[in-house]
Amino acid sequence: MRKEKRFCPLCGGNLEKIPLDGRIRLFCKECKNPVYENPVPATAAVVLNGEDHLLLVKRGMEPAKGAWCLPGGFVELDETPSHGAKRELQEETGLVGEVERLIDVVYEDSPFHGPLIIIGYHIIPCGGVLQAGDDAADAQYFSFTALPEVAFNSHQTIINKIARRNT
Repeated sequence: MRKEKRFCPLCGGNLEKIPLDGRIRLFCKECKNPVYENPVPATAAVVLNGEDHLLLVKRGMEPAKGAWCLPGGFVELDETPSHGAKRELQEETGLVGEVERLIDVVYEDSPFHGPLIIIGYHIIPCGGVLQAGDDAADAQYFSFTALPEVAFNSHQTIINKIARRNT
């Protein structure tokens, strides 16, 4: 369940909601600053094997524990989105890869994390051994004609874009 900010991250003052710049925004009366809330950047890796089967991971934690999705996760402060996608791929699947191309950038409002921007990359595997790791309970390749239900709408949108090229 997503929680709402109550205190200013700059001075600790109480926040209130006011109309500002045509929107209702959080505002701190103490330091006279609006608190802008922005979508969090995340990545999703599309990896195909030699038979054009798609790699999915089974989530080992909430949200959507036990459901399948693309390998991916949040972009860290010190990395580019493409580096974040490669890092998450290696952490969750044991595979090392190189970004081939950007597939799509998708918005999703997660009830768990709030607004997200998911950046989907096609990644070519070039090393490592496939094994579930980090917060993934399993990692498997699936035929596009036999994909399990995917946990997140944003991931399904990205999958749909690549599936059109591979079916």
